[in-house]
Amino acid sequence: MELMNPMFQDNESACPLTLQTCIKHHLMFSIGKSTSAAQLTDWRLALSLAVRDQVVAPWLRTIERIHAEERKRVCYLSMEFLIGRLLEDAIANLGLEDTAREAATALGVDYAELLADEPDAALGNGGLGRLAACFLESMSSIGVAGTGYGIRYAHGLFRQEFEGGWQAEEAEDWLAQRNVWEFERSETSLEIGFGGAVERTHNGKVWTPGETVRAVAHDTPIAGWKCRWVNTLRLWSVKPKRELELDAFNRGDFIGARTPAILAESISRVLYPDDTTPQGRELRLRQEYFFTSASLRDILHRFEADHDDLAALPSRVAIQLNDTHPAIAGPELVRLLTDERGLGFDQAFDIARDTLHYTNHTLMPEALECWPAELVGRVLPRHLELIGRIDERHMRDCAAAGRRRASGAGIRRGDEVRMGELAFVMARRVNGVSNLHTKLMRMSVFSELHGLHPERIENQTNGVTPRRWLYGCNPELRALLTETMGDGWVDELEELSTVEPLAEDASFSKRFMAARRANKVRLANWFGTATGQKPDPDTMFDVHIKRFHEYKRQLLNLLETIALWNEMRRNPGAGWVPRVKIFGGKAAPGYRMAKLIIKLLNDVAQVINSDPETRGQLLILFPPNYNVSMAERFIPAADLSEQISTAGMEASGTGNMKLALNGSLTIGTSDGANVEIAERVGSENIFIFGMNTDEVVERRRSYDPEAFISASPRLAEVLEQISGGAFSPEEPERFHAITNGLRGHDHFMLCADFDAYWKAQRSVDAAWRDPAGWARSAVLNTARSGWFSSDRAVRGYAKEIWQVEAGL
Repeated sequence: MELMNPMFQDNESACPLTLQTCIKHHLMFSIGKSTSAAQLTDWRLALSLAVRDQVVAPWLRTIERIHAEERKRVCYLSMEFLIGRLLEDAIANLGLEDTAREAATALGVDYAELLADEPDAALGNGGLGRLAACFLESMSSIGVAGTGYGIRYAHGLFRQEFEGGWQAEEAEDWLAQRNVWEFERSETSLEIGFGGAVERTHNGKVWTPGETVRAVAHDTPIAGWKCRWVNTLRLWSVKPKRELELDAFNRGDFIGARTPAILAESISRVLYPDDTTPQGRELRLRQEYFFTSASLRDILHRFEADHDDLAALPSRVAIQLNDTHPAIAGPELVRLLTDERGLGFDQAFDIARDTLHYTNHTLMPEALECWPAELVGRVLPRHLELIGRIDERHMRDCAAAGRRRASGAGIRRGDEVRMGELAFVMARRVNGVSNLHTKLMRMSVFSELHGLHPERIENQTNGVTPRRWLYGCNPELRALLTETMGDGWVDELEELSTVEPLAEDASFSKRFMAARRANKVRLANWFGTATGQKPDPDTMFDVHIKRFHEYKRQLLNLLETIALWNEMRRNPGAGWVPRVKIFGGKAAPGYRMAKLIIKLLNDVAQVINSDPETRGQLLILFPPNYNVSMAERFIPAADLSEQISTAGMEASGTGNMKLALNGSLTIGTSDGANVEIAERVGSENIFIFGMNTDEVVERRRSYDPEAFISASPRLAEVLEQISGGAFSPEEPERFHAITNGLRGHDHFMLCADFDAYWKAQRSVDAAWRDPAGWARSAVLNTARSGWFSSDRAVRGYAKEIWQVEAGL
């Protein structure tokens, strides 16, 4: 395939270049290496630059088109953008896969190794960040004028390692190599203030910050399918106002000379610093304000370049807050409009509220951020004042509409500022991310606010991009689907329903399962290299990949695994279905119970994996540092998808969608988007178990976990083994916090659901013993999962929330 020389892309007589020529050009002139001296990373950087050249021109054309057509812009503010590797994604969206592979081969470089050399961008943790990445890619694929705003973390979340089975956190070093996908915009440098004091002058309130830092923009082009539209991800890094205190340095205080700069730069060092300390909580608040303020300033600057009337802002810009992290956007936008642009408070409030929209991602009150008022007042004194005025204005509006707030209600309650309520009050629309989640939002965490504003909450069920989560990560299945129905499904995923009748076709099912087995062979080989344990690809791959949290119930999975191991040892001739239990995920550094569960999982794996009696029947694999690239290995190879959260606690999930789309069968509770997946794929093609949300609420009124333990000999045996030190003989009491918690209160109701989970797993075994029936269900999961595309989700946001047009 011939490429256009990027130096002449606006010239119709431009000279065509081959990709191989472009790679060699960048290797010499951008990397400064000869072909004989180049290492793998040099080749990867050269290929990335050559591919990036092909993205830049459509990126600039998109920007020009947005301006020329006066498109309303969507600005998506998120603490996370879990974009993963970008090279393979860009190659696929440009249609250069064969060309890139041929060029690498001709240059003597292994193409697969070249792609694998790219580090994952350490910009997220879990579903929140991956959803943001999917949405940004979908906005580009369907032609929505969108910009993502976040933080350019130098070290991301952390690199997970296991030391003696315990999780250990190391700083990520994804920026140790040059990030060729970003363009630093040093000309876009904004001052962001903290602390200081607020004074009243004849012109109104004036905030004089006690310290300031600079926010510097870094832009990454995010190409859509076929590169017809390219949006921008703008990430902010922190720079100190002064890199060095020269006077201190010259006095010999070399450390003190850099201390202010180090403290400033800490803002964009790490995603989610441990907030169990006062310093950690303050750093989190500073991070959230830093990127939110920089983003709003940038948004206003762009708006004012073309418009004089600030009242027109809501008709030209829609700002989406991805969870409560950017909730400070409400008072900050009011501050920018009043203090810096001279608008009255009420007008500024109306403009801000009509521009902002809020996506809620949790039903757990403790996850809806609350900040001590003292902390907010010390770090952001002007904002604490404005939050009070926002609360007063909201109260007046409710009274004027004949709606009365409950006593004690409000954004500020006692000594706390509640960011969920702030985000709700300052948003034109508030959305949940699954039908069940939205229903529960109205009934629980926002029940009072929903009563005051019944029109405000709506649902937009999550989705995933098919370009990465089927087309990119599952080439064998992609080839089969494209051969069968063409490639229209890649940007119209609901066309997958075309293959639904083929679930009854033995020939198609055989090829479908052969594609899945090829993925399992590939993953088994990877495990053999990465962990020294190579599973049999003909065993069931049972996959549980999520961040570690008690409500996601990795512990329930582990309890059932131990019970299964016990039964296999007691009844070795019972014809057990061989299983490989695959886990992946990280625990927050300060989350002690989740880290203890990880230790238990690793200790149990050590015992079970070394047991000769169950060798070949049961294997536990838990590689460290789960990330997007690992997910791209696991998801196409998974036979069973574990979605077993306590009913009513998972907002939606997106891993459940990715796995179903690739033909995995789900075992799960009636929680989040599992409910909608079951409705789509059919109850006979999914394994739903346990209490539903109403039953959880009712059970919690008088819950006695000991009663369930006594009624379940299997569960009682497992808890006795754990508490007795069967998996920690050198420290028998190591896991007493886990077993005592389950016996004492069991907040996430593992004991109540254990027997139902065990029974559902035996139904999975029975289904697995019928290969034709399993294949039929796998095909139907893929064929009926097209609705869970992020393209569909973004179209819903565009029409019903943002009120913008989508179109290429």
